[in-house]
Amino acid sequence: MVKLLNVDKEGFLLELSDWNADAAVALAKSEGIDLTDEHWPIINIVRAYYHQYHVSPPTRVLVKVVREELGNDKGQSIYLMRLFTGRPARVVSKVAGLPRPANCD
Repeated sequence: MVKLLNVDKEGFLLELSDWNADAAVALAKSEGIDLTDEHWPIINIVRAYYHQYHVSPPTRVLVKVVREELGNDKGQSIYLMRLFTGRPARVVSKVAGLPRPANCD
């Protein structure tokens, strides 16, 4: 049985503790994304960043952190946009069960 996710009007989780892998899959599907092995390292990086700094990373920070963790080939806006549509910081934060990044439209 799948638990219904309690989300805000933009689809972000209202309770961060509701997040798990199944929730990530459902949240990704709401964005038209089927999660693959390429997505999970980015999701985990964003969750670790949030737990350290208590904010979701904006795009520039996301690119920098991914570059530091996964290398130059994956630490590029174009790579992240391919995985998480045209607004990677916003979408990956949603899929990761985190709040919307500040200054993200």
